[in-house]
Amino acid sequence: MAKDTGRKMIAQNKKARHDYHILDTYEAGLVLTGTEVKSLRLGRASLVDGFAQLDGGEAYLHNIHIPEYTQGTWTNHAARRKRKLLLHRAEIDKLDQKSQESGHTVVPLALYFKDGRVKVEIALAKGKKEYDKRQTLREKQDRREADRAMSAARRKQRG
Repeated sequence: MAKDTGRKMIAQNKKARHDYHILDTYEAGLVLTGTEVKSLRLGRASLVDGFAQLDGGEAYLHNIHIPEYTQGTWTNHAARRKRKLLLHRAEIDKLDQKSQESGHTVVPLALYFKDGRVKVEIALAKGKKEYDKRQTLREKQDRREADRAMSAARRKQRG
């Protein structure tokens, strides 16, 4: 039996793109237990409060919610335990150095299966100020209105 190929999305953290300026992104593996993988295969996870922390030359993901597997027994996992990230040494060192700067943090953006393995997309991010968030929303709204006007003009032209 062949493994799944491609990228199957489990969860996304859309709030992170709203709250932070994304400076750099990385793809990392996760150290998981069997019941966590089974729960993820059901497509249930939340990245909303998640963050990565670097200590002792290793990276850990905190506050990612993977609900307990319903058919799990005493081997079931804790829903919000810290999980180790699998990154190259150079990536860990770079993230550690950059995250020491004030206002910088490491946040998860997406959780997905890639060729049958669970991967997480993490980003080095800098927090946005309130006026930056309003500016981003305004730009998004202006872009949406312009697209609507253009599609209405195209419909009118055809009709």
